[in-house]
Amino acid sequence: MAIEIRPLSEQDRSGWERLYEGYAQFYKVVQTPEMRARVWGWIMDPAHEVGGLAALDAGRLVGLAHYRPFPRPLSATTGGFLDDLFVDPQARGSGAASALIAQLKRLGQERGWSVIRWITAEDNDRARALYDRVAERTRWVTYDIKL
Repeated sequence: MAIEIRPLSEQDRSGWERLYEGYAQFYKVVQTPEMRARVWGWIMDPAHEVGGLAALDAGRLVGLAHYRPFPRPLSATTGGFLDDLFVDPQARGSGAASALIAQLKRLGQERGWSVIRWITAEDNDRARALYDRVAERTRWVTYDIKL
């Protein structure tokens, strides 16, 4: 399987919707069509900080990644944050997730980012097996204040 990675484009909308809905279901997050439309608008707006990558197999969208820069005041650098990474369950094991991360690493290097960072669920064992191969697990614990 030859996976192609490129920026998301207008032609990807329906496939992206299908995948992003699957991503929300995986994490048991309620997501409306309006919410997806807002995120799609961000990705398609060159002035917005959120970017998106597509993983394609024979022209079919099988994976997505959303990312954005974030300032790192302590190191006086900018990093990249991988917000969402999802591969169609039928395409898992194809190398799509690895290819998406590798492309994001190249983008980060081109942009002078100091790090690519992301979080995942503790019980996301399949993804964590990949993450443990391509990145260093940190000692940091994440907290949220719901507003």
